[in-house]
Amino acid sequence: MFGERLASALVVTAGALSLVACGSPPPEAVRSLSAPVRAVEVGSGLVVLPGTAKSNNALPKTGDWATGSDGTPNTAEPTTARAWVQIKASEAGGLNPILVNGAGLPLYRFDKDTAKPSKSACGGECARTWPPVLVAGGSKIFLAGVEKSAMGTIERSDGSRQVTIDGWPVYRFAKDTKPGETKGHGAGGTLFGVPPNGRNGSAGVTTAPSEERQTATSAVLFDGKDFSDNEASQGLSGDGCENLARPGVTSSIAASGSVRIWSEQDCRGKSLVIDGDVTDLAEVGFDNAVVSIFFG
Repeated sequence: MFGERLASALVVTAGALSLVACGSPPPEAVRSLSAPVRAVEVGSGLVVLPGTAKSNNALPKTGDWATGSDGTPNTAEPTTARAWVQIKASEAGGLNPILVNGAGLPLYRFDKDTAKPSKSACGGECARTWPPVLVAGGSKIFLAGVEKSAMGTIERSDGSRQVTIDGWPVYRFAKDTKPGETKGHGAGGTLFGVPPNGRNGSAGVTTAPSEERQTATSAVLFDGKDFSDNEASQGLSGDGCENLARPGVTSSIAASGSVRIWSEQDCRGKSLVIDGDVTDLAEVGFDNAVVSIFFG
């Protein structure tokens, strides 16, 4: 079922654990970035960073926060509107998990599109009602609760570039104007909110075994669970062991790959190997316990 919780796997070996997970909403936050989060370039000149727009200090009135003269999201001048997009696993309209953008608006997929090959069947009037999620060369994509390997882009017939999740082109619905609204879900029996794996009617992130995963070079640690922007966050990147500027306060983590977190400084004590994002460290007995991280 679409509303099922994402599966997480926990393996305990000599104090080392491993798991996977996903996320939730925004407003004000005091943030302490102990180090710049390391960006990863992907195809078409896009830059992918773990975390949310707020945790990455995105500029106001740009990207998903941009509005046109009519006050509608993403009708602003393309360079401003396509500066960045956030794709975060969250909960909206009773759908959990569902992907939302930086404004908290849900993202949708269209059953008349195809995923293999990725192709959009929504143009003209359809694209006005269901605006495609567009990026440009140099755009930033902030990911939380979504596998980087699931993200891609396609070129549309007008030459613009649309974000895809697991091959499916991704859209907004023009009548969703407030965070949490999902007025487009089920429209015409062909448009549905997108779960983190991109597939309609199923939940969960498909992940490779940890030995096949890419090692993270950066992570964003949130004081609240579900990658919440309501509380503080701190970014960290490096190669090897890094101590947190604010230890013992982390409840969720957005990581660009696999990392090991530790309960004491200098990567000592109890440890946990995280294969990607973790929505709630309390579920694995590591809430407010992260003191250091090993990258590599």
